[in-house]
Amino acid sequence: MTDPSRSVAARNLRAYYRILHRAWGPQHWWPADTPFEVITGVYLTQNTSWTNVEKALANLRSDNVLSIDGIRTTPLPRLESLIRSAGYFRQKAHRLKIFVAFLDERYGGSLEQMFRQPTLTLREELLALHGVGPETADSILLYAGHHPIFVVDAYTRRIFHRHEITPENAAYDEIRTLLEQALAPSVNDKPQPLASRNQRLGLGGASHPPSPMSTAQRSPLAQVYNEMHGLLVGVGKNFCLKSQPNCDDCPLRKYLPAQP
Repeated sequence: MTDPSRSVAARNLRAYYRILHRAWGPQHWWPADTPFEVITGVYLTQNTSWTNVEKALANLRSDNVLSIDGIRTTPLPRLESLIRSAGYFRQKAHRLKIFVAFLDERYGGSLEQMFRQPTLTLREELLALHGVGPETADSILLYAGHHPIFVVDAYTRRIFHRHEITPENAAYDEIRTLLEQALAPSVNDKPQPLASRNQRLGLGGASHPPSPMSTAQRSPLAQVYNEMHGLLVGVGKNFCLKSQPNCDDCPLRKYLPAQP
């Protein structure tokens, strides 16, 4: 038997997708030129801002080591120095080395071969790596490999808790499964971006300029998951703030439960 509250939540989530996509349009996640740049960015963005990640990526790029071979051959102290701006640079440099070693040992250094694996099989392999949790694994799968899997982050948790969709302590995979099942029918939606007050104010979600990876070919389902994650980040960054949320101007305001 279908849980009525879950059906309502699924219907609302599809509405969220349509409303946000019409308001803000494509978000162009993940901004990168290559799959390995995406993976590097995923590791570097753990516990830091994207601005700091961009500085670290620029350092790697200028040193000509933003590649599998570059990370493989760069001495660890040098790698740490290049990514220092991203914070926790020793941990992150070590984890990047671990990933490349895994790729070499398991897939002969080939991302193409790795991403040909079934989604859940590869997910388990990634989760077994040091420093890779569900959000990191799913970001690699969705944004670097174009696998249809949803990425759940702190913004999503905060929005869902405040909208009484899931409890604050809901398990990661509970939220992920809910989103995936709810959004699957949205592959048939073709929401057209509309001019909006938020766009005029420069609050275009969490969008990036188009890049080779953000515009790469992917399945319609992976595209929906890609866009929805970016749109939810836009809500979290611009409206559903950790403190002093701006609910009055949020595109999802009418879905916020009435306060007693």
